[in-house]
Amino acid sequence: MSETVTPSVQLQEIVADADMGGRAASGVSGAVISAVAVGWSLFQLWYASPLPFALGFGLLNDTEARALHLAIALFLGFLAYPGSRRRGVRYRVPIADWAMAFVGAFAGAYLFLFYNQLATRPGVPILQDIVIATVGLVLLLEATRRAVGLPMTILALVFLAYIFLGPWLPDVVSHKGASLERMISHMWLTTEGVYGVALGVSVSFIFIYVLFGSLLDRAGAGNYMMQVAFAALGHLRGGPAKVAVVSSGLNGLISGSSVSNVVSGGIFTIPLMKKAGYGGVKAGAIETASSVNGQIMPPVMGAAAFLMVEYVGIPYSDIVKHAFLPAVISYIALFYIVHLEALKLGMNPSAVRRSRPLRERLLGWGFGLSGTIVVCALVYWIALGAQRLFGDSAIWIIGGLLLATHIALLWDAARNPDLPQDIDIDNPVLPDTWPTVRAGLHFLVPIGVLIWCLMIEQLSPALSAFWATATLIALMATQRPIVAFFRGVPALPEWRTGLREIVQGLNDGARNMIGIGIATATAGIIVGGITLTGLGFRMTDFVEVVSQGNVIVMLLFTAFVCLVLGLGVPTTANYILVASLMAPVIVELGAQSGLIIPLIAVHLFVFYYGIMGDITPPVGLATFAAAAISGEDPIQTGIQGSMYALRTVVLPFVFVFNPALLLIDVHGWWEVALVAFAAIVASLTFAAA
Repeated sequence: MSETVTPSVQLQEIVADADMGGRAASGVSGAVISAVAVGWSLFQLWYASPLPFALGFGLLNDTEARALHLAIALFLGFLAYPGSRRRGVRYRVPIADWAMAFVGAFAGAYLFLFYNQLATRPGVPILQDIVIATVGLVLLLEATRRAVGLPMTILALVFLAYIFLGPWLPDVVSHKGASLERMISHMWLTTEGVYGVALGVSVSFIFIYVLFGSLLDRAGAGNYMMQVAFAALGHLRGGPAKVAVVSSGLNGLISGSSVSNVVSGGIFTIPLMKKAGYGGVKAGAIETASSVNGQIMPPVMGAAAFLMVEYVGIPYSDIVKHAFLPAVISYIALFYIVHLEALKLGMNPSAVRRSRPLRERLLGWGFGLSGTIVVCALVYWIALGAQRLFGDSAIWIIGGLLLATHIALLWDAARNPDLPQDIDIDNPVLPDTWPTVRAGLHFLVPIGVLIWCLMIEQLSPALSAFWATATLIALMATQRPIVAFFRGVPALPEWRTGLREIVQGLNDGARNMIGIGIATATAGIIVGGITLTGLGFRMTDFVEVVSQGNVIVMLLFTAFVCLVLGLGVPTTANYILVASLMAPVIVELGAQSGLIIPLIAVHLFVFYYGIMGDITPPVGLATFAAAAISGEDPIQTGIQGSMYALRTVVLPFVFVFNPALLLIDVHGWWEVALVAFAAIVASLTFAAA
C-alpha cells in the first residue's frame, strides 16, 4: 500500500474519520460491517414505524431500545473506527477489535438481555452486574476515544473522578461522594446515566433523521441542490461564493453534518471561488461558515436540536418554528458578506449563461414560480379537503395524490437531461435555471411529507421522519425505472440501481450514526455525574458568584464554556453538557434580575455556540476539510471563518433579549414581516460593519 495520500483520498479520510469511521475494511470484515449497519437502519425504521403497535410484534420499551441501540453502536464503533492512525489498520480489523466489539455489544445489550432479572433487584447489583457494567464503561470510553475524540473521553473521566473525589474538593463544588457500586448502578443499570435522555433521543429521533438525510443524498438530492444553486446564481458577481452559501443552506435542509456538507459542495465551490479571485483562505472560510450553519437550518437540524424536545418539553414543530427566522437571517447576512467581498475585490462574473432575451427570461421565471405556487397550493388544499371529507380514510387519497405528483414530476424530469454529477471548474457554463429546477423537483416530495407531518398533522418527530423516509425509499426504488420508461429505454437495470442506492443509503445512515450514538451514551456519563452529585444545584451559586447577577456576563460565560468545549467535544455532547448545567441557571438568574428569558431561547443560545466548535481553530473539523480542498493553512482558514461567523455569534444574544426573533408572542403575518425586516436590516448592517 503506497504511503502517498492524494487530496481526494485525504478528503475521503477526513469525512470518514468525522462521520463514518476511518476504517475501509474489505472481505468478510467489510461485509459484516455493512450487514450490521444495514440491519441497524432497518431496526430503527421498524422502531420508528407504527408497525409494532399495529402487528403486536417486536414491541420494545424505551430501555430495551436504548440498550440495543448502544450495543450495535459499540459493535460497529470498534469495527469501523481503528484504534490508531496507522494506515495499515484502516484496511483490516485486528483480533483485539473483534473481541472488544463483541464484549462491548454484550455489555451494551445487558439491560435488554437481563431486563426481567434486573427489574427484581433495583439498586442492589450483584457481582455479575458490577463486572459487566465496569467492563462496559471502560469499553464505552475507548469507543469514545476512537469515534468522538480524546477530549470527550477525558471530560467523561473528569466527571467520573468528581463522583469519587467529592468529599476532598472545595466547598463550592464538594459533595459526599459515592461508592463504586452506587456509581456503576447509577451509570449502567438505570436510565439516569448512560441509558439516559440523550441516548433515548438518539434512538427515537436522531437516527431516523440522519438516515433520511443519507438516503436523500444517495438519491441525488445533494447534487440537485448544488446544481440548482449554480444555475441560479453562478452568473452573479462573486457567483461561486453565493452558490456555496445557498447550496449549503439547501443541503442543511437534509443534512446535519458540517464536514460532509463542506466536502460535498466545497470540492466544486472552493476552486471556483479561488478562480473568481477570493483567494484560498477566504474561499475555504466561506464554505466552512456556510456549511456549519446548515446545522441550524430547519427542518432537519443538527442532532442536538432533537434533544430540545426532551429538555424544553415542546413539540419539534415548535422548535422548527422558533429556529427558522434566525437561520434564514444568518444565511442572508452571509450572502451579503460574500457580495461585499466581491465588490471590494472588484470581481466580474466568472461563469457564462446562455444568452436569452429579457422577455424569455421573465416568462420562464414567471411560469416557473407561478406554476410551483399553484401546484403547492393545490396539493395543500386537496389534502386538507380530503381530511375533512373522509377523515381517517383520507390517507389513501393523500397517498394517491402523492403518487400522481411523483409520476408527474418524473415525467417532467424525463423531458430534461439528467443533471451533471459535477461542475466544470476550468470552463464553467451555466445551465438554464428552470430546466435544472424541474429535473429534480421530485426530491421535494419526501421533504414536503416531512414538513406536512410535522407542521400540519402534528405527528411526533419520529413518526413524521418515518413516513418521510418510507416515501423517500419508494421514490428511490422507482425514480430511475419511471424515468427510463418515459424515455423509452430498458427499466430493469434501473430497478437494480435504485435498490442498490437504497442499501447504500441505509449503510451510510448507520455509519453516520456510530459516533452520535457513542457520543450520546458518553454524554449520559456526564449527565449522570451531575445528577448523582447534585452539581447542577451548585452551579446556580457558582455562576451567580462569577456573573454577580449580571445576565450579559452570565451569557458571555456560557458562550465561553461552549467555545472551549467545542475545541474537542462534538456539538451534541457540548449541547447536552452546557444545557444541563447552564440553561436552568440562566433562566432562574434572569428571573431574579427581572428578565423573563424563554427556555427555548437559552437552549438555542447554547446550540448556536456549540456548532461554532466546527469552525474555530485549532481543531475545527469543517475548517480542516475546507483547508484540505483549498490547500491553505487550516488555522488561517479557521480565523477567517470565525470572522464570517460573527453574524451568527451575535444572533443568540439578540433573541435572548428579544424573543420576537424566535416568533414568540408574535401575532399575525404583518408582525412577523416587521420582525423579520427589522432583524434582517440589523444583521446586514452588522455584516457590513
